[in-house]
Amino acid sequence: MAATGPDTPNSGALSPRAPRQAGHARMEALARLPVFFGLEGRRVLVAGGGEPAAWKAELLSAAGARVEVIAPHVCEDLWRLAGAPPRGPISIHVRDWHADDIPGAVLAVAGFDEEADALNFTTAARAAGVPVNAIDKPALSDFTFGAIVNRSPLVVGISTDGAAPVFGQAVRAKIEALLPSGFKAWALAAKTWRQAVTARGLSHHARRAFWERFAATALAEPNRAPQDTDRAALFTAIEAEGTPHRSGHAGSVVLVGAGPGDPELLTLKAVRALQSADVVLYDDLVSGAILDFARREAKKMLVGKTGYGPSCKQDDINALMVDLAKEGRRVVRLKGGEPMIFGRAGEEITHCHAAGVPVEVIPGISAPQGAASRLVTSLTHRDHARRLQFVTAHARDGKLPKDLDFNALADKAATTVVYMPRRTLPDLVRNLMAAGIDPATPAVAMFSVTRPEEKVILATVATLAEEVARAAEVGAQGPCLILYGQALAEVAVDALPQIVQAAANGG
Repeated sequence: MAATGPDTPNSGALSPRAPRQAGHARMEALARLPVFFGLEGRRVLVAGGGEPAAWKAELLSAAGARVEVIAPHVCEDLWRLAGAPPRGPISIHVRDWHADDIPGAVLAVAGFDEEADALNFTTAARAAGVPVNAIDKPALSDFTFGAIVNRSPLVVGISTDGAAPVFGQAVRAKIEALLPSGFKAWALAAKTWRQAVTARGLSHHARRAFWERFAATALAEPNRAPQDTDRAALFTAIEAEGTPHRSGHAGSVVLVGAGPGDPELLTLKAVRALQSADVVLYDDLVSGAILDFARREAKKMLVGKTGYGPSCKQDDINALMVDLAKEGRRVVRLKGGEPMIFGRAGEEITHCHAAGVPVEVIPGISAPQGAASRLVTSLTHRDHARRLQFVTAHARDGKLPKDLDFNALADKAATTVVYMPRRTLPDLVRNLMAAGIDPATPAVAMFSVTRPEEKVILATVATLAEEVARAAEVGAQGPCLILYGQALAEVAVDALPQIVQAAANGG
């Protein structure tokens, strides 16, 4: 569910609330200050000749440093590196280091296995006023190197404050996936075009708008090289706008599926849309961890609905989307789950089209997909199911829809997923039983699918309503999803850590 959430009624009788902007979070404490140090042509001293020293020497050379390695024994990798450095020159001195080697260096690196050797070098470096790093010894280091994502001149550094380098490497791999290799060309273009942008004499707001548009284009088309025609088009658009808020330029709306709750289930395209948004209109079901993917400067506005509680009117949401887009904003309408499945996306798309606002849809992982993955169970197991059907158990008036085909919903060859079932579940079960469903048909209820507070209730169709009510009494909360059918017999109970109760077979 997206615009309303899996258990949120659409009734106009709900208490209204106005869309409201979320406050910006303050900067939290930093373990280390991330600083990008210019080393072009500057001397850096590396004491040590092993493999770790070779890697640091390569990294420093790649940044343009003039690297001097001093060690009585030098590994083959270092000799090869000195013969073909990536950028800055690397010289090797086969001897022990001395205190008078350190002055004049802008940085120093200690590559010693023994703690005492590293301590001697770092003490001498500090006495000379030179910042020092002791490889794999964070307690002795003024700075650490961290993991790197290199799309130079776009460079991302990741630090765990020396506590878990392997974890830092895992984070680096995640960021690598978010930054296509083509970003390097866009970063180079930004460096090349900066002088032309400055020479244009644009106002501060216009320059900012230029680079915002540049970033949006790069995020939208990361794997093609930017052309001079792109720069010309950006200048034309900025000069046509004439105001800080881009009121002369039509914006756009992107409906983004936030998935069922786990932020790691966001698609790469969804993350890129959030990173390029000016405004994010989000539902109650969207977690703070997902909102954190949006750029810090973006305006974030809560426009959600809650079951039988204060809710924003759909007409207000539609109007706000269009108004913001007509101001030239890039608007992300962030919806829980998959926007096109019981998410009222159709109404929002129609409203945007009627106003001449372009709309894009970025799909999300649906709640049933998330549920199936958490249950480690195929909803279309070939031995049990020939059809997968999604229905809502909540009509506009808050009751069970009158036009549901209960013969189809009682089909033993189907797996059925029911959205928004909580209020009407007893009526749903009675109608299924009247349609001839086997009372022992396996059923599962899931609260807060894929979230940390997720709860799983195993039951049968006959016991389902009673078990869900009992689970709610003992603390199960959040959006609820019902799944039933013979395919659910494959659920492995021992693999589910979030089970709160399991009914006896047959009730």
